[in-house]
Amino acid sequence: MATMHYLFFGILSIAIFFLSRAGHAAVAYPNLSGNYAGSVNIHVESVNQNLSSAHCNTLPRTRERIVALAVQEIGVREATGKNDGTRVETYLRYVGLGKGNAWCAAFVSWCYGKAGLGAPRNAWSPALFPMTRRYTARQIEQGTVRQADLFAIYSPSLQRINHVGIVRKKEGNWIVTVEGNVDNRVLSKRRPLATIYAFSNWLD
Repeated sequence: MATMHYLFFGILSIAIFFLSRAGHAAVAYPNLSGNYAGSVNIHVESVNQNLSSAHCNTLPRTRERIVALAVQEIGVREATGKNDGTRVETYLRYVGLGKGNAWCAAFVSWCYGKAGLGAPRNAWSPALFPMTRRYTARQIEQGTVRQADLFAIYSPSLQRINHVGIVRKKEGNWIVTVEGNVDNRVLSKRRPLATIYAFSNWLD
């Protein structure tokens, strides 16, 4: 009788060993059915909704932060009027360039970077307006453009976009901007919508 008793516990020990080697699959991943499965699905959906809501709530704050950072730079000037100066060269370094280069796109990229965003990050202003990021004419008419979006100025002589800045706010048929490399400095301007070639959205 004692022999049968030890044999039983020996077999039981071996079974437990193999179950543990299998990663406790029978314990960690039970088959879900009925009300329990439904409650798990509801919980997962709730988590996804909370994450989506958090993302939506973060975006307005990100836009505000970009504009606030840009506004703080208003008044920065070139040292000699040749795309130079300590701060201007900081913008240029952010996009891999040195002094002497046009820096409107570098300024925009730097502001986005300081706000914790990896893109856009390009010294070439046309590169900040890929078609996948641009607002359509209908969207612009509907007032979709928001703070921290980018605006483009087109040069007929160069036949391309040659200037970019940040939308500070929209006022009717005008936008208030923060932009660099205008009159050798960072400044805020009011521009008529009719003079804007394109708008891009790098946040949604």
